[in-house]
Amino acid sequence: MDLGLYLKFVLALGFVLGLIAALAWVARRFGLGGRLVPNTGQARRLAVVEVMTLDARRKLVLLRRDGREHLVLLGPSQDLLLEGGIAPPPGRPPGREVEKAPQENGRAA
Repeated sequence: MDLGLYLKFVLALGFVLGLIAALAWVARRFGLGGRLVPNTGQARRLAVVEVMTLDARRKLVLLRRDGREHLVLLGPSQDLLLEGGIAPPPGRPPGREVEKAPQENGRAA
């Protein structure tokens, strides 16, 4: 193989990478990808306080929104709000979240 073939390969690779970068910039500029990063200028309003797996298909999730907690049952076909507007217990500081509760049967969620 000669040097010209390697040069064509490098130029073609650079061109393709440049096209990918240009498309990513256009998508970010015009908002085609949606908003994936939360607003960093404001305080976070939504947090997952605790998750508990009931069985292989259902989970209980305790969410906090604007200082109130909401208990939601997540299932394969529908989600159900069990209780909303729960005041958090006074012993828990507002910024403390627990991502996952320990599992009784040793399985990860």
